[in-house]
Amino acid sequence: MVAAAGVASAQPATMPRNVTDHYFKTSDGVRLHYLEAGAESAHTLVFVPGWTMPAWIWMPQIQALGLHYHIIAFDPRGQGDSAIPATGYEPLRRGRDVAELIATLKVPHVVVVAWSLGVLDTLASINVAGDGHLAGLVLVDNSVGEEPAPTYTPPGPARPGPPPSRFARIKAFVRAMFHRPQPPAYLDRLTESALHTPEQASRLLLAYPVPRSYWREAIYATRVPVLYAVRPRWVAQGENLVRNRPNTEMEVFSDAGHALFVDEPARFNSVTERFLRRRVWP
Repeated sequence: MVAAAGVASAQPATMPRNVTDHYFKTSDGVRLHYLEAGAESAHTLVFVPGWTMPAWIWMPQIQALGLHYHIIAFDPRGQGDSAIPATGYEPLRRGRDVAELIATLKVPHVVVVAWSLGVLDTLASINVAGDGHLAGLVLVDNSVGEEPAPTYTPPGPARPGPPPSRFARIKAFVRAMFHRPQPPAYLDRLTESALHTPEQASRLLLAYPVPRSYWREAIYATRVPVLYAVRPRWVAQGENLVRNRPNTEMEVFSDAGHALFVDEPARFNSVTERFLRRRVWP
């Protein structure tokens, strides 16, 4: 079992003064954390990070988009400053967590900006709670269950000697998220935060105990505007999505890593703002 505990995660070296911490309790009793910035009277953007990542990885968006929007950046269960429960790491519960966060905010409609595993958490939230509080979606660099299915290269033969430690694996994973050089201290803080998620929980998060159609059904079940911001790996899925789903557009980041909103923050923020002003809140 995963130990039930709440452990403070690594934070950026300097958290801006206008960013505040908040918590809410889920329907299964788990205390989850989110960051808030911007005017509450503005339109609300909810940011959902990827596998083992903290809410503050969205800081380039929190700071820039927070000038014009009400920003919520979420720490999913077992990540960042949220509690580490023994259960709830499957899509159904994670999706309900996103839906309950949105309900907690008590705003009519939000745009969810979700990255990597957060894309799947957000699509699961549509399957479990509908899209009544959604104004739009920005889905970043993951499959949405559309064709063609992703292909994966099997790992090569193991190197001689003992396997790498979990610290070494997570450190390598964090560095591989970026195409552009990032400050070593920043990478170290991200690595420390990712290690906050227990190994068993991190494996459960990648189990995906649902068919690919689960994600596709969710994105086609809603008519809200969708921006699909991806690297070339997902372009074929994006082309089918744009072709088959009205009110959808795609932006390709060919010279960025998986964390493309950190590698190219100015471009990502600009593309997102244009999408919001053109498609969601003209």
